[in-house]
Amino acid sequence: MKRIVILLAALTLLLTPTGARQVWLGGDISMLPVLQQRGAQYRDAWGRDTDPYVLFKQQGWNIMRVRLFVDPANAPGKHHDEGVCQDLPYVIGLCRTIKSRGFKIMLDFHYSDTWADPAKQYTPQRWHGLGAATLTDSIYVYTRNCLRAMRQAGVAPDMIQVGNEITFGMDWPTGRVEPLNDDNWDVFTTMLAAGCKACREVCPKAKIIIHTEKAGRLDMTQAYYRRLEAARLDYDIIGLSYYPMWHGTIEGLGRTLDWLATAYPQRDVMIVEAAYYYEHDGVNRGEEDFTLCPPGTIEGQRQFTHDLVTELLKHRNVNGLMWWYPEENTCGIAGKRHGGLNRGLFNNRNGCALPALYELKRFIVR
Repeated sequence: MKRIVILLAALTLLLTPTGARQVWLGGDISMLPVLQQRGAQYRDAWGRDTDPYVLFKQQGWNIMRVRLFVDPANAPGKHHDEGVCQDLPYVIGLCRTIKSRGFKIMLDFHYSDTWADPAKQYTPQRWHGLGAATLTDSIYVYTRNCLRAMRQAGVAPDMIQVGNEITFGMDWPTGRVEPLNDDNWDVFTTMLAAGCKACREVCPKAKIIIHTEKAGRLDMTQAYYRRLEAARLDYDIIGLSYYPMWHGTIEGLGRTLDWLATAYPQRDVMIVEAAYYYEHDGVNRGEEDFTLCPPGTIEGQRQFTHDLVTELLKHRNVNGLMWWYPEENTCGIAGKRHGGLNRGLFNNRNGCALPALYELKRFIVR
């Protein structure tokens, strides 16, 4: 009998797919409660009214990303209009809905009162004038307190971004860095480590993500993550933004992913932000390269999504894909005009789900 049991166990190992792992598909839906409250009408591709959570679930989505600002009430008024409103009570409320609908939670700390991205990493008003040591301690305490509140509310995140698009550091000028320059990395990585430490203490099972956005610049990506390794930063996942109008070709992204797989085989990679215009007014607002991302069409957005998923499926180190602002939808909102920038997965004119949403399912149904 013992021999039979051993043989059956061995056979089970042989028949079990090796290297099977969790794959994540979702999007940053931080504005969904606001849009629904304003009356946004969500429909499937055939024009039938739908609950967006149900539709996302049907398309294989299993995780949702939510951004968190420190004191968004202090953000400039125009940023409020752009969607800066996610304070801790808002985030807890949204995460309760996300969890009740059966999705995992990715929390995105911005460490700012407003948008944090490559062009700006504004220090929150409450931390203005602090020295590096005090600022570092503030990051730790703030991160710890937010996570404790979420855990107490029953919505502890499953993944945590310690900063948003922090290629050039965070909380400028104190934590500003340049990947190809040696200056100030000890200060920045100490700040970053404080945030990671709080995550480990409060949410030890959560995966920590470091999020950068120069996916098309292999030299910057190499320099950045080598510096994190030299600092022995405690994190789990490399998170990248990829927008073709800013970050180059999909082939260039592929070369970056290849290098990351070779350099850091122990780390998964996630595309934590991606999007493409389905309609665009053709106005270049400063840094968009329309030779790589022509002013959009619905078919162009679908083709981009198809090509992106096809590329990502070639890279075993990539286990996640998140769409930026998939819930964008002005259909049904009184007085809301159709804008010139349209990167969501619902048509602003009629509320119908776009073909790109259905293309994304290929990433998770393998």
